[in-house]
Amino acid sequence: MDKILRVKMGEEGGPKTVVEALGEYAGLGGRAMTSTIVSKEVPPLCHPLGEDNKLVIAPGMLSGSVAAMSGRISVGCKSPLTGGIKEANSGGQPSQVLARLGYAAIVIEGQPADDNLYKILINKDGVEITTDNSLKMLGNYAVIDKVKEAYGDKVCAISIGPAGEMKMSAASIAFTDMEQRPTRHAGRGGVGAVMGSKGVKLIVLDDEGMSKRQPADPDKFREANKAWVQGLKKHPVTGEGLPAYGTNVLTNVVNEAGGYPTNNFSTGQFDGASKLSGETQAELETSRGGLATHGCHKGCVIQCSGIFNDKDGNFLTKQPEYETIWAHGGNCGIDDLDTVAQLDRMDDDFGLDTIEMGVAIGVAMEAGLAKFGDAQAAINLLKEVGEGTPLGRILGNGAAVTGQVFGVERVPVVKKQSMPAYDPRAVQGIGVTYATTTMGADHTAGYSVTANLLGVGGNVDGTKPEGQVELSKNLQIATAAIDSTGMCLFIAFAILDQPETFQALLDIISGFSGQPLTADDVSNLGMAVLKAERDFNARAGFTAKDDRLPEYFKKEPLAPHNVTFQVSDEDLDKVFDF
Repeated sequence: MDKILRVKMGEEGGPKTVVEALGEYAGLGGRAMTSTIVSKEVPPLCHPLGEDNKLVIAPGMLSGSVAAMSGRISVGCKSPLTGGIKEANSGGQPSQVLARLGYAAIVIEGQPADDNLYKILINKDGVEITTDNSLKMLGNYAVIDKVKEAYGDKVCAISIGPAGEMKMSAASIAFTDMEQRPTRHAGRGGVGAVMGSKGVKLIVLDDEGMSKRQPADPDKFREANKAWVQGLKKHPVTGEGLPAYGTNVLTNVVNEAGGYPTNNFSTGQFDGASKLSGETQAELETSRGGLATHGCHKGCVIQCSGIFNDKDGNFLTKQPEYETIWAHGGNCGIDDLDTVAQLDRMDDDFGLDTIEMGVAIGVAMEAGLAKFGDAQAAINLLKEVGEGTPLGRILGNGAAVTGQVFGVERVPVVKKQSMPAYDPRAVQGIGVTYATTTMGADHTAGYSVTANLLGVGGNVDGTKPEGQVELSKNLQIATAAIDSTGMCLFIAFAILDQPETFQALLDIISGFSGQPLTADDVSNLGMAVLKAERDFNARAGFTAKDDRLPEYFKKEPLAPHNVTFQVSDEDLDKVFDF
């Protein structure tokens, strides 16, 4: 990956492309690339949907190689949801393909003067931008049907649905999976709205004629990759739990621990959790001819994805993730997997973040627009979003807007982004992450659930404040580095518990780059990314007061533990003391 593709949408005479050398961005990938470009090039006070914002799409450092688990891609911009910097991460095929085409980043800049929609084709011969208004307001599945008709079944694609075109703050960007379906999403922060504001509906990637990226030290890389795969397979989470039941293996675990937010974060356990569990889901998928074990991109050895068929045995959606099942399930008092799967399919088609939409619907239920547990009402509310009705536009702009419009106090957001599937009163380390991450409430930014609930990388009691700041800080640093490599975040389970597997990862990176790498180098990379993000947010107007949870988490005890969030503001302000 030796070049950056700049797509200039606002040029006189129509969009134009420029291919540049990496320059000061040499050596960066994934989140390090997106956050560095956004921090350096985007005016922090610009309107997120205006011409001065930029959308950056970057494969990881190792993407396009044969390194196992290296197919994640990062999307960066100023977020229309939070008003701060955003990196949203996705699986699927595009990261590997874009890297093999030689691009370390696509930077989409400016805005077209007209209201046309554009598609971009990138292949070994270069880049082609064309107008295609036949795509207007199509769902992602219909868009990909057109892609297959025009380009065949070997290409992959990046697209937005109607929500992105309508510039909703919950809009996602879809990335096609190995079956050429738009099931993998850079979901959080409204990145799809930014793509829509640029007039770009679709990016088609075709790496025919291109070879895999080759390591600088083939022998070292090969041996390290072998040890890496062995380490992932022998860990109980990455080698057993996730492959058997997917991410939804967590439902019973978190519910039993009393940290499963139910009915808009009003209690920590859901009576219907067993009906939504990974064990139940895997059995249902298998019985209908679907798959409980599946990879979202080539090179995945954890295989935590799956295929969910409907009652007639026809494909409905990918295996809904734990967060999706919680957001549309327990958070809304719904205990039916078929309903959740239908909502997941609708989110993917409309191009919406499943977490943001599930939480927004939960807030709407608290406001009295529907009753908790009313599955059909949830479906009807989501249909409103896809249709762009006035109510749909309220919901499609997220939980914070929904709560403000309907006068709801109990809105579980930080920096206007919805909290995911762990209540911060019972899992206080994740509460620290929610409060302080640059991204708004985001579990993936520093997954403290590892030590708070799973006993991975140590044990820190999730119901008490002690040790949570240090835990979250270290995980936020590590995560920023992992997000830069293109590696799936689930590798963290193995590298936290197995020093030899962490060393294998270091050897993969150094074998690929030809440069020696130490654990300190990884930490320094993570800290550099976080500093760039914090600097952007500070210039955008964020202060320490934005690194806080909503007050009710400090006041309302959560059953069954009857605890409140107890980490002090003074301690929260120490997270980034490095």
